[in-house]
Amino acid sequence: MKKLHFFSKHKQTNYFHNFKSIHTAMLFSFSMIIIAALMIFLLISLNYTRKAIIQNSTGYTSQLVKQVNADIDSYIQYMRNISMMLTTNTDVSEYLFTAHTDPAEEQMHHDAIIEQFHTLCLARPDICNIGIYRSNERYIFNYNNSKINENINFSLLDWYQKTLQSQGATYLSSSHVQNIVDNSYNWVITLSSTLKNPHTSAREGILFIDLNYSSIRNLCENINLGKKGYVFILDKNGDIVYHPKQQLIYSNLETECIDEIQQLNENNNSFIDSDSDGKKLYTASTSKQTGWTIVGVAYLQELNLNEKQTQILYILTALFLFFNAMIISNFLSKAITQPIRTLQNSMNKVEKGDFEQALVPETAKNEIGALSNSFNLMTLQIQSLIAQNIEEQRLKRKSELKALQSQIKPHFLYNTLDSIIWMAEAEANKDVVLMTSSLAKLLRQSISNDNELVPIRGEIEYTKSYLTIQQMRYKDTLDFKINVDNEILDYTIVKLTLQPLVENAIYHGIKFKEHMGTVRIGGSIMGEDIIITISDNGIGMNSEQLKHIFDNKHKSSSSGVGINNIQERLQLYYGERYGLIFESYENNGTTVYVRIPANNTETFNLYTKEENNNE
Repeated sequence: MKKLHFFSKHKQTNYFHNFKSIHTAMLFSFSMIIIAALMIFLLISLNYTRKAIIQNSTGYTSQLVKQVNADIDSYIQYMRNISMMLTTNTDVSEYLFTAHTDPAEEQMHHDAIIEQFHTLCLARPDICNIGIYRSNERYIFNYNNSKINENINFSLLDWYQKTLQSQGATYLSSSHVQNIVDNSYNWVITLSSTLKNPHTSAREGILFIDLNYSSIRNLCENINLGKKGYVFILDKNGDIVYHPKQQLIYSNLETECIDEIQQLNENNNSFIDSDSDGKKLYTASTSKQTGWTIVGVAYLQELNLNEKQTQILYILTALFLFFNAMIISNFLSKAITQPIRTLQNSMNKVEKGDFEQALVPETAKNEIGALSNSFNLMTLQIQSLIAQNIEEQRLKRKSELKALQSQIKPHFLYNTLDSIIWMAEAEANKDVVLMTSSLAKLLRQSISNDNELVPIRGEIEYTKSYLTIQQMRYKDTLDFKINVDNEILDYTIVKLTLQPLVENAIYHGIKFKEHMGTVRIGGSIMGEDIIITISDNGIGMNSEQLKHIFDNKHKSSSSGVGINNIQERLQLYYGERYGLIFESYENNGTTVYVRIPANNTETFNLYTKEENNNE
C-alpha cells in the first residue's frame, strides 16, 4: 500500500484531466472529426456522382453485353459452319437417300458418319448430341449409334417442323428438353438444318446438333458485373434461352422483367428496376444473326466508377480528410490511450508472473484511474493469495508424504516380528538375520528422507526389502524377480510409488491364488520416457473393476494408499501424459505400467533443493 501512496504523489500529466469521463472526451473529440468529414464528403459526392454512377454503369454494362453478344454470335456461327460441313457430306447423302444393294457399301457410309460424329464430339465437349434423320429406319444419333425414342413422334416436334419451314436456312431453337434419343433427356439448344435429297431435290432429311450450356455459360459467367451481377439470354419470343437461375425461374421462385426488356430498342437499351436486393440496371443487346437478346443485370451499388475526374476528386477529398483526421487523432489518441497502454503493460507483467513490477501509477480521476487503482489492489491480493496457496500446498504435500511414510501397519510389523521370533526358536539364524536386516532397511528408508523425490535405486531397494519380508513370511506362496536396467537407477521418481503397487499385487492378486505367486519388477528407457512395470500372476480384475480403478473411493492397496493418490502425485510432478496404466484380465494376473519422463533429473534436483530451503 505504501507503493500506491508513493505513485499518487507523482501523477502523470494528461491532456484530459479536465474531463470527468474518458468516454465523454473520446465521444466529443471523434464525433467532431467524423461529422466534419462526413458532411464534406456527402456534400461533394452525392451531388456530383449521382448521375455519373448511372451513366458510367450503363456504358460499362452495355459494352460488356455487346461483347457477350458478339462472342455468342461467333460461337453460333462456328456451329453453323459445322452443320454446313455435315449437310454437304457425301456419306450423309449416300446413307440417307440412296438405296444400297450392297450392305457392305451402306455400312461403309454408316461407319464414316459415326467416325465424323465421334471426332466432333471429342473435339467439342459442348456438343452433347449429333444426329441425322430421314425416317425411323434411316437415322444416326451420336457416335455410339443411340436408338430413337419410340414414344416420340419425330415429325411433331416443334423445332423439327420449324426447321422444315426454314427452307434450307439453319434454325436455332430455344432451350428445351431433347427426348428423341431413347433414355436421354438433356436440356439443350438445338441447331438444325434440312438435308436435300440429291435424287429428287426435295428436302426430306434433317441434321441437328444439340448444344449443352457449357460454352454459353462460360461466355456469360466470364463477364464481371460485380459479385451479384449476371447475364441471361432471351429468344425472339421472350423465352429464356439461358439464365444462371433457370430452374428457379421455371419454378416461379425468381422473376425477370421480360416485358420491359422486349420494349427496349437501340436508342433506349437500358432501364433500372428494384427488388429486395437493391437497384438493378438492365442493359440489353439483340443479335441480328441469332435473334437472341443478351441481357446484363448489374447492381448499382457494386459497380466501380472509372471516370477519371470523379476518381481524382475522391482521392483529393480523401487525402484532405485523412491528413486532417490523422493530425487530430494522433494528438488525441496519445493523450487518451497513454493510461490504457500503461495498464496493458502492467497486465502483461502480471500474466508473466511479475507481480513486483506490475503496479500502475495513478493517473487522472476518471474511469482509467479508478480501473488502475482496482487493478493494483487486485494484483496485491492475487500475489498474497498465490504465496499463501503455494505454502499451503507445500505443507499439504509434506503432510501427505509423512502420512504415507508412517503407514506401515502395526499388524504387518507384528506379523514380521512374530515370524522373526518363530524362526529364532527354530534356530534359523540366517533367516532371522535376513528378515531383521530387511525390516531395518524398510523402517530406515521410510523415515530417513523427507524429500518427495528419490532416486529409482532407493525406491527399488525399499520395495525389495518389503518383498523380502513378505517372501519369508509366505515361503511357499510368494516369489519375486527384479530386472531393472542400470541406466535408469540414478533417475528420480516420486517417493512411495512402487511399494504400494507391489503391496496391492500381493494382497489383491496373489493372496487369493492357490499356487505359487510371483511379482516381477522391470524397468527401462523407452524413447524419452522411463517405463517401470509391476506384474503379478494373481487373480486379476474384470473389466468393471479395471474401469473404476482410479475412483477416489477405491482403495487398491492394503496400506490405504489409493491408486488414485499415486496417480495424482505422479501427474502433479510430470504432467497428465504420465502416470499409471493398468492391464489386467480375470484369472490371468495384472500388470501396472509406471510412466515418467527420462529427462527429469535436473528439474527434480532443483525442486528438492527448493524444498530443503523452504524447510
